Amino acid sequence: MTVTIDWLAFLQVFVVAMAGAVVVVTFYAVGLRMLVRSGHAPVVSPAEFTDAITVITEKQAKRSAKAAAKAAKRNPLTQTQKRIALVAAYAAFAVCALAVLGGLLLIVFNH
Repeated sequence: MTVTIDWLAFLQVFVVAMAGAVVVVTFYAVGLRMLVRSGHAPVVSPAEFTDAITVITEKQAKRSAKAAAKAAKRNPLTQTQKRIALVAAYAAFAVCALAVLGGLLLIVFNH
């Protein structure tokens, strides 16, 4: 029994996987950047773990939330520009979702 490898198919899968990863990471980064520009900075409350390297105190979390609110007030963009940035952020996240959904559909229906 001999095993043969279809190197062209392997190369195609590799190129498509790399392109998909680049698309998802790039558009996710753009989406986060536009979300911050629109004044909707994602502030996540810290979780405390017993084995955590760094544990953020509640005082530090409040200071971080206050700094994010202050930065949102200092935003030099007009309301229209903020709205456009928010729409662009949601569009970038939609591209990420479509890329992942497209990859899943390729796996399921092209197998």
